[in-house]
Amino acid sequence: MIASLHDENNHITIPGFYDDVAIATEEERKLMAMAPFDEKEYADDLGVKELWGEKGYSTNERTGIRPTIELNGIWGGYTGEGAKTVLPGKAFAKISARLVPNQSSDKITELLINHLQKIAPPYITIKASLHHGGEPYMTPIDSTAYKAAAKAMETTFGKTPIPVRGGGSIPICALFEKELGIKIVFMGFGLDSDNLHSPNEKFNLDNFYKGIETIPYFHKCFAEMS
Repeated sequence: MIASLHDENNHITIPGFYDDVAIATEEERKLMAMAPFDEKEYADDLGVKELWGEKGYSTNERTGIRPTIELNGIWGGYTGEGAKTVLPGKAFAKISARLVPNQSSDKITELLINHLQKIAPPYITIKASLHHGGEPYMTPIDSTAYKAAAKAMETTFGKTPIPVRGGGSIPICALFEKELGIKIVFMGFGLDSDNLHSPNEKFNLDNFYKGIETIPYFHKCFAEMS
């Protein structure tokens, strides 16, 4: 059942899953493609022989402009030491979905659970519940905040920033815009190699000091542009 959530092109098979997806324009995809990226280096870093994802999109696009369904964990039956000739009565799985702008976590949860209920064999009883959800957010690159951030980074790093979309989860950003009526700007100074949320997470001192240098320029540029 879980394997059938993707077809031979790694396209998600849940009816209605893509209905609300904000489609990136060709211009947006060209901007993303300008960012330096080495697929072999990326695969080597992950320790995989081949990259996997939805057909028709680059690796960067798959992690930025396209939604996903992933299996986080699966277990069932006897998992203790040694062997037992027992038939498992239960199996468990944890599934997550990374969403993109215009999608709703509540709607996608309902679509997923309803789809699994529909395709389940008659001898299986499904019990599914939502662990938690977060809404997607995208910073508009024509906003004053983004332009000020781009100018600040260009000032300190000496290069024009390239707008890309990332697959990180910061659900509170959508809440900030909803409640405060303001646009959020993301200014990251870490590197892809920093192993975020891992036991050996790091942050380079050079990037730390660059952040200290850049933030005042952001406030200055934002005040001048507002």
